[in-house]
Amino acid sequence: MINLTSHLAAFSLGALLDLLIGDPHSIPHPVSLIGALIHALDESFRAKAAEAPDRRQAEHRYGALLAVLVLLATGFSSLAIVLLFYRIGRIPGILVEAVMTCQILAARSLAAESGKVGDALEEGDLPKARTAVSMIVGRDTGNLDAAGVTRAAVETVAENTCDGVIAPLLYTALGGPVLGFCYKAVNTMDSMIGYRNDTYRYFGTAAARLDDVLNFLPARLSAWLLILSCPLLGKAYDIRGAVRIWRRDRKKHKSPNSAQTEAAMAGALGLRLAGPASYFGVPVEKPYLGDAKREIEPLDIKKANSLMFTAAFLCFLLCTAVLALFA
Repeated sequence: MINLTSHLAAFSLGALLDLLIGDPHSIPHPVSLIGALIHALDESFRAKAAEAPDRRQAEHRYGALLAVLVLLATGFSSLAIVLLFYRIGRIPGILVEAVMTCQILAARSLAAESGKVGDALEEGDLPKARTAVSMIVGRDTGNLDAAGVTRAAVETVAENTCDGVIAPLLYTALGGPVLGFCYKAVNTMDSMIGYRNDTYRYFGTAAARLDDVLNFLPARLSAWLLILSCPLLGKAYDIRGAVRIWRRDRKKHKSPNSAQTEAAMAGALGLRLAGPASYFGVPVEKPYLGDAKREIEPLDIKKANSLMFTAAFLCFLLCTAVLALFA
């Protein structure tokens, strides 16, 4: 039987597993299955929309249908797995819920993948660093210099502090793996079809708006957790700068959420982040976030991860305290 005490135990164990082992590459990840479903529906539904008399309206409709079907498939399959193992027994249920929770969280994986970028830069291997950063960012990386590669890695740590760590913690604490995986499904849909380009401008609208809604509160909480982490990490992290830059720059991006954590990170580290970038060969003008008080360096990737881990720990304490209060 599922109760809050069992959920608290599973949630805590899952967060610990993520910290210790992350996502082993040898084990298929559920998000890859969600991605495969999105890809299959994407190709099928866009082909049908292309044949409709009013293609724009059809793309809106089929894009919304894709989002509903992906969420239903994700939610029901997650719920079935959790209920099955809790029906077998409390211990099997807790263990399976903990593994699913670990798969939802991405703190260790984010640190590991961004750390590869830092290691390559410290070795002086720029091509290797470009390849490593291309695995974790959506922009073109082939022409980035060392500073650009470092900046891209720091930015993705900042943005994924919300998307990959804080928001999944909050939603999994609130609704277990079912809500946690539904959040991951929305996040995956947004990363695959939530683009404002000719292909997905209308088809990806539902996915993009869902992602904006689900990340609205977590993005702002993530920013404040990054800010509150500064004094816990020492003088290298500027809490006053984090607050000042967050207040000034948090609304500069078109997305209502992405600049929240990037602005806080930029202020905390005394860096200038964001700015113009290239996506799929198309230059995109973006405003800068933060002030360049110093030159960015590979060590800043480790500093960004330290902020991310500390913010995650504070969020974990908040979630477990609330769960324990009602358990």
